[in-house]
Amino acid sequence: MPVFFQAPLVRAAPWLALVGTVGWLSLARQWERRPWGSLIWGFGLAWLCGSLYWGWVRWEPLWHLPMEALALPWALWAIARSPTHRVGGWFYLGSLVGTAVTDLYFWVVGLGPLWRLIARTEGEGLSPLLQQALTLVRTDWGLTWGILLGWWLLWLTWQGWRAGTPHHRAFAGAVGSTLLVDGLFAVVAALS
Repeated sequence: MPVFFQAPLVRAAPWLALVGTVGWLSLARQWERRPWGSLIWGFGLAWLCGSLYWGWVRWEPLWHLPMEALALPWALWAIARSPTHRVGGWFYLGSLVGTAVTDLYFWVVGLGPLWRLIARTEGEGLSPLLQQALTLVRTDWGLTWGILLGWWLLWLTWQGWRAGTPHHRAFAGAVGSTLLVDGLFAVVAALS
């Protein structure tokens, strides 16, 4: 859900969004012995990676997943060795899985080339590009892949939630958030 706040901030003031990472990580440090401190730490890692990508290279879809994965070593360390940061590590991992599935959808449906154009276009020139993207999403191919990947994300969310541990629920929450955001975009596409 923070994408609705981060996306416009990164576009308008990428340095401010990047510096905001310090705030998130400082808050996590202050609350590190509480479960939400770890969660904020994982969120801060995701915020950092998102700020770097969306602030400076958003027009290159091939760089999206690698840049969003920059903090993966810290998350894996947290999952394996840090009880204090385990919840945050799983949250970050869930965010990354959601990003990977969304990117997979973009490439399978053929939206990658449009991503480049949309990211570089402003104003009235954006509308025809968005309509072209919607046309691809509304095909049988686009709808089938959307449903399949959506169900898979829902299954991952359910499995994480069912596991019942705080770190698995953090993973489920991050994956579920991806499902919610992608679902909102799908609803907007269907209503357009």
